[in-house]
Amino acid sequence: MVFSSLIFLWIFLPLVFFGNLLAGRKLSNLFLLLASLFFYAWGEPVMVLLMFVCCLWNWAAGLLISRSKHKKLSLALGVTLDLSFLFYYKYIGFFCDIVNSVGGGSILPRPEVALPIGISFFTFQAISYLADVYRGQVAASKDPLPVALYISFFPQLIAGPIVQYRSVEAALRERRVTTADTADGFRRFVYGLSKKVLIANVLAGCADKAFALEALDMRAAWIGALAYTLQIYYDFSGYSDMAIGLGKMFGFTFPENFRYPYLSRSISEFWRRWHITLGAWFREYVYIPLGGNRKGRGRTLFNLMLVFALTGLWHGAELSFILWGLYHGLLSLIERVGLKKLLEKSRVISRLLCFCAVLLGWVLFRAENCSEAFRYLAAMFTPGAETVPLWQLGDRKCFIFLILAIPGAGLIQTLVPEKLRTKYTGSVIEALICMLLLFFCVASLAADSYNPFIYFQF
Repeated sequence: MVFSSLIFLWIFLPLVFFGNLLAGRKLSNLFLLLASLFFYAWGEPVMVLLMFVCCLWNWAAGLLISRSKHKKLSLALGVTLDLSFLFYYKYIGFFCDIVNSVGGGSILPRPEVALPIGISFFTFQAISYLADVYRGQVAASKDPLPVALYISFFPQLIAGPIVQYRSVEAALRERRVTTADTADGFRRFVYGLSKKVLIANVLAGCADKAFALEALDMRAAWIGALAYTLQIYYDFSGYSDMAIGLGKMFGFTFPENFRYPYLSRSISEFWRRWHITLGAWFREYVYIPLGGNRKGRGRTLFNLMLVFALTGLWHGAELSFILWGLYHGLLSLIERVGLKKLLEKSRVISRLLCFCAVLLGWVLFRAENCSEAFRYLAAMFTPGAETVPLWQLGDRKCFIFLILAIPGAGLIQTLVPEKLRTKYTGSVIEALICMLLLFFCVASLAADSYNPFIYFQF
């Protein structure tokens, strides 16, 4: 079940929202946990058992860490099991392929393992809970219910944002669902739904057609890459907006996950604006424990490249994802040795160069494999006759949305005066616009079954 589905909008969400109000404070955690497990079981009826085991294990591991004299060993045990689940379900096939490729034969049979939805997200949340207990930043919960709800809570279960336990610990113990928070959450949810359904879904058709073409010309390749660059932003940031809005509706405040990343003037700034919670997770639990930038320039560069390689691997069990991560790491290293100072001299040029660099990286991310990515990139820089007619990439609506989506990815919002934004927020006009957007979203979902979601595979 995804947020941008009619069954979620018309049945699941209303029932859970009003059911939570009826449950009251004492039963809210239990009710939301059962609702979240049902939400997960809707798409993964068997894998809900894995979710159940994950919740119980991390609750028990947290208690073990807090009471053990060998806290580091207990932490290692807890994290190892979490990563073992992630490795088996997500990377075992990739590992077997590498061994067989290096060994030159079928040394390890490749198992067919179904990938549990959102396993990368809820595994990282579980690890952050154990790490924070180990550091003494949070107390291990004696009650399994808050930990289970934290790991499995449906708004951020399958696509984030990656929430730290300490940021929601108070809300897990006691929270209030106010009318103001509900209205704010509903408004944020509708905006996110609109980004996903009305924009990302339209751009997805153009991107899919371009990347599926066997014979590409330069124009078609750039159009397809641009369509995917905008699609993944509106898709993922829209889903994050929906998750943050849903959290508000149930009394939780989730961290922001996007801050107009395509306005960035450098790759390092891009990663402070894009998938913010993932970058924060790697910085706090990997980069800093490795030494960060405190152990000399060489070690800093190594730590940086390792984190970017792991970031790529986190997204998928494919060499192209790792290369995508290393590509961003390499660009960050180039900026560190002096390019960043040169780029800062011109806002327009630095933003344009950063956007183009990110766009080229998305080709690695989107392509099925490395050979397809390199073929596509070659087409982008090979001048020649325009052999692909525009109608093969999309209709008029698609190209109109493609043009409008560019300024809509942050440029328009930054130009709106603060007084006007303050006056608009919470006004009757905004309420009417939200209702109109919701109507168009529902109409679009009812009329078109094409509703892809990029981050399902992660």
